[in-house]
Amino acid sequence: MIFPCIDLMDGKVVQLVQGREKALEADSPAEMLRKFAAFPEIQVIDLDAAMGRGSNEALVRWLASKAAVRAGGGVRSVERARGLVEQGARKVIVGTSAFTSTGIHERFLAALGDAIGRERLIVALDSKGGRIVVKGWQEATALTAEEVLRPLEAYCSGFLCTYVDKEGMMQGTDLDWFRRLRAATSLELTAAGGITTLDDVRALLAMDVHAALGMAIYTGRLSLEDLAALGR
Repeated sequence: MIFPCIDLMDGKVVQLVQGREKALEADSPAEMLRKFAAFPEIQVIDLDAAMGRGSNEALVRWLASKAAVRAGGGVRSVERARGLVEQGARKVIVGTSAFTSTGIHERFLAALGDAIGRERLIVALDSKGGRIVVKGWQEATALTAEEVLRPLEAYCSGFLCTYVDKEGMMQGTDLDWFRRLRAATSLELTAAGGITTLDDVRALLAMDVHAALGMAIYTGRLSLEDLAALGR
């Protein structure tokens, strides 16, 4: 499956490079929904909430009421996760809070599963330089995505794995990394970060990995028509 991404900052749809520099502002959320109408599900990330500097809660709620969305950004509490589901999100993405300074935050993940159901929970594994990074990709942990996939399976229904090294840079992604991740878990796997060409997307789909696409769509490098045809 292909998931077009809507990343929200200051009430606008944006795309960042490496999670820091704003590269562009896109059309309104309503217009992006119209453009993405051919796709069965959309990924929505509240960047302000993720960075701890506010939220776009009303916009997330509106988007979730109009389309099937998987939503994330700043999920640091059970209340936040439950709130996203109540707003209409089909699935909730949790990243930084899934980890402690020493490993997996098992108690928090178990509480999330109890509150919203394990089947609704996606754990984000953002990797840079081979290590999982947290807090807006500003801090590296000692963990690798490959080693935590199996222990995390008990708490979620799938993973969103971002190859941060190439995120937003339009330079291609690391298909070998995603191939290793696919071999490490039987759960749903979604790839993000640097996916630039139709060949990238085809290769991911062929290995049973979903693709979450942002910059390549917003810059016109990938056409929505071609992607919708691939996803069918």
